[in-house]
Amino acid sequence: MIQLFHKTSEVCSRVVTESYSTSFSSAIQMLHKDLRAPIHNIYGFVRFADEIVDTFHEHDKALLLAQFKKETWDAIERGISLNPILNSFQRTVNDYGIDHQLVQAFFNSMEMDLEKKSYDGEGYKEYIYGSAEVVGLMCLYVFCEGDKNLYKELEPGARSLGAAFQKVNFLRDIKADYNGLSRIYFPGCDFNNFTARDKMEIEEDIAQDFRDACDAISRLPLKARFGVYVAYKYYLSLFKKIKRMKPARVLEARIRIPNYRKAMIIFRAGVKNQLRLI
Repeated sequence: MIQLFHKTSEVCSRVVTESYSTSFSSAIQMLHKDLRAPIHNIYGFVRFADEIVDTFHEHDKALLLAQFKKETWDAIERGISLNPILNSFQRTVNDYGIDHQLVQAFFNSMEMDLEKKSYDGEGYKEYIYGSAEVVGLMCLYVFCEGDKNLYKELEPGARSLGAAFQKVNFLRDIKADYNGLSRIYFPGCDFNNFTARDKMEIEEDIAQDFRDACDAISRLPLKARFGVYVAYKYYLSLFKKIKRMKPARVLEARIRIPNYRKAMIIFRAGVKNQLRLI
């Protein structure tokens, strides 16, 4: 019956993914079926931790995050947890041999969100690494399925892709982060005077991350390539939409890609995949 418990835990992680990110869950569906559950498991874990620091304002967030962190390490060590999200995550960590330092770096960034409201250059890099790049690396462990040489080869690209996704999220969510949480992630930015030059410098940095990630996607195993490419194209489309907007507009609303556009992205990616152009 333990397998039923594990299966139910994975279902919980999938529901979390589908509830919080329709775009990301759509991209996961483009992965080989063997990879979907472990990626859901990673996303469910990081989503819950992020929810603690971003949403639970009426509670002691530091205490909740500390408890969640302890329960995570206990789950990984014991190989079981009664928390279904942590149970599915620990299985993925243990099954794929995910480096525990990546998990620790992730928690470091979540802890930074409890206190820091703005970042200098080094703090920004540290935060991006722990909040996004390591998530890409956890997923890369799954995609490589034990091939350590391939993991090392693709590690820089996976970090760049995770960084690009996170930085696009920051641009998309400026209004919520700044007005709702008083956070400024981009170093040296004053959102009371957010200029076209400020926006352009951020966009140039993101564009470089996308370029650095592109080649690595083409070298991913076939089971992972299409799903990652769909996520890449979705975020690239979102980035291009943000680039066309004036700075004041970016500060006013959360930018989205309409559903018909998402469907077109998947269709075009599918054509390229069939023609072996990815």
